[in-house]
Amino acid sequence: MPWRARPGELADPYRVWLSEIMLQQTTVAAVIPYYEKFLTRFPSVQALAAAESEAVMQAWAGLGYYARARNLHACARAVTELGAFPDTLDGLRALPGIGPYTAAAVGAIAFGIPVVPIDGNVERVVSRVFAITEALPGSKPAIAEGAARLGDDPSARARPSDFAQSLFDLGATICTPTNPACAICPWMGDCAGRAQGIAAELPRKTPKKARPVRHGVHFWLVDAEGRVLLRTRPPKGLLGGMVELPGPVWRAAPWQPDEVQDEAPMRAKWRHLGEVTHGLTHFELRIQLHAARVDVIQAEGFLRLINVLDDEALPSMMRKCVALALLEPPG
Repeated sequence: MPWRARPGELADPYRVWLSEIMLQQTTVAAVIPYYEKFLTRFPSVQALAAAESEAVMQAWAGLGYYARARNLHACARAVTELGAFPDTLDGLRALPGIGPYTAAAVGAIAFGIPVVPIDGNVERVVSRVFAITEALPGSKPAIAEGAARLGDDPSARARPSDFAQSLFDLGATICTPTNPACAICPWMGDCAGRAQGIAAELPRKTPKKARPVRHGVHFWLVDAEGRVLLRTRPPKGLLGGMVELPGPVWRAAPWQPDEVQDEAPMRAKWRHLGEVTHGLTHFELRIQLHAARVDVIQAEGFLRLINVLDDEALPSMMRKCVALALLEPPG
């Protein structure tokens, strides 16, 4: 993992913090290419702090959960004002966008603070080692207590950074969600879940409620020069500061064909290209995509050539819309 310090090196707090923010709700495999490109563009916390917000959102586009990018930028500026990352948990928690887990992860890995960061991997390991059968999220206090017990071991306290990262790796590679490799686990003799034959069932989870569905309509409008109409979302709120194809506010009810023309950015001969589905944290979004080509675009927003859209801060759902639009032959 490119953010980890090599043997004999000290962990860079900037790299640790950046990786932890990116890894929230995102897999390691998905994060690595974004992390490497982001670090090339912003090699230090000072470089990130000095960047324009539009540049940060562009670099983040595709990673999702875009409030993270806004908080990331605000945190970089706060750290730059302080002169360095704080080396205490309280100091780290006071920074924008850093909660208890991220503070513990940066504290343990970058500064050697004897604390156990509890992510999904650690929740699973601890639940199994101590046979915690209560379902999540109710079991979180018991998991925190178990993690603290593991972290109180003298060897763990002597090497907090290595211990934290070892727990992450144990959960990711051996104590996996399904078919855990208990036979090669270094803790198999002390694992209460294995002894009781219930390790693979843990941690238990409360069944999730079905996510509600919301409906959107967005418009792919191209002019005679091959430029697409775009607009920037408000700076705060869902997808704040990101770029999108124009369209009305998403709603619970599906959009009817006779409503589409009234919501379009301008009068044109609109064609329905299809539907894009995208899962967000609290709901599923279904977007009807409509397209038109006109000589001159007279509507609010800004224009970009199709071949430079990759440089825009388009969230994943908008990139799906662009991909669908580009399948349509020019009309």
